[in-house]
Amino acid sequence: MGHYLPSTEKERAEMLKAIGLNSVRELYRDVPDCVYREQPLNLPEGKSEMEISACLKQLGEMNKQYRLILCGAGAYDHYIPSIVKYIPAKEEFLTAYTPYQAEISQGILQSIFEYQTMICELTGMDVSNASVYDGATAAAEGCTMCRSKKRSVTLVSAAAHPDVIATIRTYCYGVNAEMKLVPAKDGATDLNALKEMLTQDVASVYFAQPNFFGLFEDAEGIIAAAHDAGAMVVMGCNPIALGLMKTPGELGADVAVGEGQPLGMPLSYGGPYLGFMATTKKNMRSLPGRIVGETKDAAGNRAFVLSLQAREQHIRREKASSNICSNEALCALTAGLYLTVMGPNGLQETAQQCLSKAHYLAEELEKTGGVKLPYTGEFFHEFVTVQPQRDEILKKLEEAGILGGLPLGEDRILWCVTEKASKKELDEVVRLVKEVLA
Repeated sequence: MGHYLPSTEKERAEMLKAIGLNSVRELYRDVPDCVYREQPLNLPEGKSEMEISACLKQLGEMNKQYRLILCGAGAYDHYIPSIVKYIPAKEEFLTAYTPYQAEISQGILQSIFEYQTMICELTGMDVSNASVYDGATAAAEGCTMCRSKKRSVTLVSAAAHPDVIATIRTYCYGVNAEMKLVPAKDGATDLNALKEMLTQDVASVYFAQPNFFGLFEDAEGIIAAAHDAGAMVVMGCNPIALGLMKTPGELGADVAVGEGQPLGMPLSYGGPYLGFMATTKKNMRSLPGRIVGETKDAAGNRAFVLSLQAREQHIRREKASSNICSNEALCALTAGLYLTVMGPNGLQETAQQCLSKAHYLAEELEKTGGVKLPYTGEFFHEFVTVQPQRDEILKKLEEAGILGGLPLGEDRILWCVTEKASKKELDEVVRLVKEVLA
């Protein structure tokens, strides 16, 4: 890595003269004077490396660290094998940017290709892209790729994640397309209401499996109704739940999308995360972003290339349906490593533990007599409860070093249990809830 060599005063003067200016300030002549800072920033003197280390440690101690996290709602606290953290931290991967010159980026391209292959296996789809920014973006892009001149309306389940709904709505607003919410009933998509809303101008239906409230949807019914009306289906998936449930491919969905954070990425205060997208061979030319393909070089050796390049990234930008031209390569590498290390059996075991432990906590909370489950549908690792003194319960748990579930309206809590929670810890949660309700 080279050193940064700033330009000299003489060189800056020559550059300004070449563009007909006298000062750097004139470059910003359209900026109002009121936003300029006339005085320099009041910054402290520089410190040594040892002093900086001590300062950062002191700042870190201000953070609240929980020994047990029972809050999910889109970002989940799963166990991450140490090797999954170690390999992406190697500078060969950490500092690599993007494969603009694909012929000399074979290592990065191979890691993306392997990631794509695993996403296809996980979702049961034919083609995956190299990832997009996050799960909400993937959902919005999935709905966009289903739109046509004759069909432009997007139907979104009201039981989907609020952030996903908001992102899809923003995408639709940007192109003057209509988005309609399909009502939820008993915590899941109202299938009868969906059927009534499936008019001839509907391009796609989006729903999540499991949904925001943790419930499994009637995926077969939703997909069949949409297809009968000539609409496509974008299915949002929890990648860990795919270790147990039917894949979007098996169910007949047209596009599978989701948030890849559970695949080896720490919570990290909200990012960076990973949006995965996969679709059928029929729709692969509508899939946005990068797609890496496998080929052979002049010597007949295995090689990798960027496929389907004559799209938004390059020569057809004016006709593009998407502006996704980048991907979360480091996060995709992490997800691929996580799936490799866990393997099919490990992923299935993780999903089974999440399912079993969530049901155990739900059953034990109900036994307290003061906690009820408002929905009767089957759930994965998240569930909603209704109880009095909600805020007192969450405060009691926080005092014990436990981050409780996400507070919802009407004294409701959205709980999440992953494989990291032990029976002993869950029993402690139940005991603390009992103390508040007593």
